[in-house]
Amino acid sequence: MRTQQKRLVCILLPNKQHLDCTVRVKARGREVLNSVLKHLGVSDLQVFGLAVLRDNEYLFLDLDQKLSKYFGKTWSRGSTTVPFIVFLRVQYYVENGQLILSSKVQQLYYTELRQKVLLSQSRHQEALFFQLAASALQADVGDLEQREGNERQKRKHRSYFLPEDYFPSWLIKRRGRDYLLQHCPVLHAELRGVSRSCAILQFIKEASGLQDGPVTFYRMRQKKEQRSSILLGVAVAGVHVYQEVEGKLGLLYDFSWTDIDRFTFQGSRFEITAVGSLCLPKLVYYTHSAFHSKHILKHLSDSHWLQISTRDAVNYIQQLEDMQASQFYKEAYICDTARLIQRLQSSSLTSSMSDCTVALGTSTAWSKEEEDEEEDECSVTEFELCVDDPEEVFVDNPAEVAWLAELMHGVSINGPLVLPSSWADVTMEMKQVLRRRADEGKADEGRADEGRADEGVSVD
Repeated sequence: MRTQQKRLVCILLPNKQHLDCTVRVKARGREVLNSVLKHLGVSDLQVFGLAVLRDNEYLFLDLDQKLSKYFGKTWSRGSTTVPFIVFLRVQYYVENGQLILSSKVQQLYYTELRQKVLLSQSRHQEALFFQLAASALQADVGDLEQREGNERQKRKHRSYFLPEDYFPSWLIKRRGRDYLLQHCPVLHAELRGVSRSCAILQFIKEASGLQDGPVTFYRMRQKKEQRSSILLGVAVAGVHVYQEVEGKLGLLYDFSWTDIDRFTFQGSRFEITAVGSLCLPKLVYYTHSAFHSKHILKHLSDSHWLQISTRDAVNYIQQLEDMQASQFYKEAYICDTARLIQRLQSSSLTSSMSDCTVALGTSTAWSKEEEDEEEDECSVTEFELCVDDPEEVFVDNPAEVAWLAELMHGVSINGPLVLPSSWADVTMEMKQVLRRRADEGKADEGRADEGRADEGVSVD
């Protein structure tokens, strides 16, 4: 009887490894997540979520929902020998890899992003793919050895990688394998001396500029009876709407979060309302079901909230990189990451939701109990974006940066969302690091002035 109350869950990781765990038949998604954390030896997955494949589309689990809600009747009839498949996937893309504090999680993020780059259809960004390939080769292979010899030996030396592992298939077809094998090593050689961790950070930062790279896609239809031809992309800075024609994506709309007034769904009907200044009609699309609509809406609201809550941390990291770049040029990606992580882990800093203003702007809250989809068809759920962006502040003196943006900004969300403590810790730590670096800079200037004074004194 007890064995019938257990279910085997197989979690597929981005690096093609898998983890197996056994959970109770009444288990919720959080129990599976805790097993993943234990297996990986990390305390927080930050940007990752657990997803199931439903109607040939990935949907991220609400960790407070029972797993039976996602697997239906097969869950109740399941056995302890046949596993239920769950995917560990990037749920929230970030602008800077240094926001991911765990090296293990950062490596998984890099691995999944590599696969996204290979599937990219951004044919107008060809130059970026060469930069990404060079960064990936530096991370995977290290420094390119310099060898001299005849043309045959040089040609053999250039063939140290497979183009299929670093370039999309359409680019290989357009340029040819020989072209890629000849020119990519030149860019790779320019990264000599860059460490593996810094090459990964560089890849993550460059990939953020890829139009369809760091994006989660959801398939929709323009009319109920039509086939899926619309792709809704959830990105860091907002939402992209594509139309697929003969396998190629055409960008219809590129909304920043501030361009959108609200998202609304009723059953499978999904609406996007832009702010009035854009003078755009209400966009109406159809998802696979109300179940899909609800999960897409939650992903949108959580992504928006995360972008708001990490904005200050991203700005501080960018300030550090700019300071490093002005001193070290090509070492712009090398900041004191190890020391920063060590201080964060040993720090007693804690975040409080009282520092954030969270307004609930939904007509129906996300229920933590199981609900019938028939009831969802009759309900209207709305997520309204009502964030007032702060005025831009330009700072010439790094010492002044620590006094900027003391408060996080709120956002209307579909139900309460817990802010990961590490994001607030990073922001606070950035302030301390900038203060310390500013003090060190002043001390260095003082010592330099003393040195110049000594040089001007002649001793007989």
